[in-house]
Amino acid sequence: MKNNNLKFIDLFAGLGGIRLGFEQAAAEIGISVECVFTSEIKQSAIKALQANFTHTKLAGDITQVHSSEIPDFDILLAGFPCQAFSVAGKQKGFVDTRGTLFFEIERILKDKKPIGFILENVEGLVNHDKENRGDKIGKTLSVILESLSQNYKITYKVLDSKDFGVPQTRKRIFIVGTLKKTISLEDFPIIRKNVKIILERNQKTIDNEFTKKVLNHFKPNELHGKFIKDKRGGEKNIHSWDIGIRGEVNKEEKELLNLLFKERRKKHWASEIGIDWMDGMPLTKKQIATFYTKKNLDKILDSLTEKGYLTLEHPKKRALVNSTNPNNTSVAFERIPDISKPKGYNITSGKLSFPFSHFLNPKDIAPTLVAMDMDTIGVIDGKGIRNITMREGLRLFGFPDEYDLGIFSQSEIKKVYDLLGNSVCVPVVKQVAKRLLTNI
Repeated sequence: MKNNNLKFIDLFAGLGGIRLGFEQAAAEIGISVECVFTSEIKQSAIKALQANFTHTKLAGDITQVHSSEIPDFDILLAGFPCQAFSVAGKQKGFVDTRGTLFFEIERILKDKKPIGFILENVEGLVNHDKENRGDKIGKTLSVILESLSQNYKITYKVLDSKDFGVPQTRKRIFIVGTLKKTISLEDFPIIRKNVKIILERNQKTIDNEFTKKVLNHFKPNELHGKFIKDKRGGEKNIHSWDIGIRGEVNKEEKELLNLLFKERRKKHWASEIGIDWMDGMPLTKKQIATFYTKKNLDKILDSLTEKGYLTLEHPKKRALVNSTNPNNTSVAFERIPDISKPKGYNITSGKLSFPFSHFLNPKDIAPTLVAMDMDTIGVIDGKGIRNITMREGLRLFGFPDEYDLGIFSQSEIKKVYDLLGNSVCVPVVKQVAKRLLTNI
């Protein structure tokens, strides 16, 4: 650190959310900071970084950058790739090559010896590769902490963005280290805000067959906070038959579908069928008749099968599969039809992808937003339905309105959603960075 100017590097930068939070924290407490090196491999992210930041040096694949090519710096920032540890990924950890990218951080810390660092990852990192329920953390995080603690005083904590004024629940682990002092990540002031603060108004809504079906069955304000999934139940969920996706259903048909949806998940049916339990088993007409006693059962089953809400299929049994990769050999199971068992009726639309997966509730906090469903988030605007705008998406992650994604055309909106779904929440980073900066 020279002339009171703190230098930092930003690895796996994404949209630059960690850098942004760090710079905001520094400005608030009166510290001069300079980013002297940025690394990001995704081209769409690089495009956003170039439009919103000045870079002394912007590199691509960090595995191809020798430590000597990185300018000296004081603080390392890194939101290292999370797919290897997340529920949305395969949870392979260090077996996965993306998981090993942590060792690039380890290498640079060892070679450059900065004052400190801030690392961010998904909540799933805490329990990844946990052997026993009683263990506080899994083996993967243990390896990471052991490595970092050889030279640094470290602490870690899972923080939820909803407590930092971001109207989204997004739990992420932060690992902070310095050469001389352990930084506390406890007792941050709790700030709660609802989705209403990020919404734009009078944006163009979508008028297609799907939105017409939804609005034909529900008033716009009845959709707030609702999910559209055939694999889930509960008062917040809308099923395909509730909006007539495969054709309108009458009261009796809907009653049977709702009953079957719940019954096919009960474990006693697995015992009666003679298979290992699974979440969603086909039930025969005889089995259905035990909980749906109306005389016209045949007619209803035929009607729902013809419309496509039900399908006749064999129950599935577990079959052993050997899965091998270069670093590990594991035993796994898959489900295959058991043709020795009679066919039963099952919900057809279990894996149906809807244009909208859920609708934001202006009076509530948004659920965790991930890249794979960012483009299916619905917003009620006036009397219509639309996707979230780029600006709303940025606000849901705490980015300031000055941040510009206008460089992307509307045809590239999925690239934007992907970048946002993998981003950090800026206000959380800001508070963590303030703790670091005020203690070094």
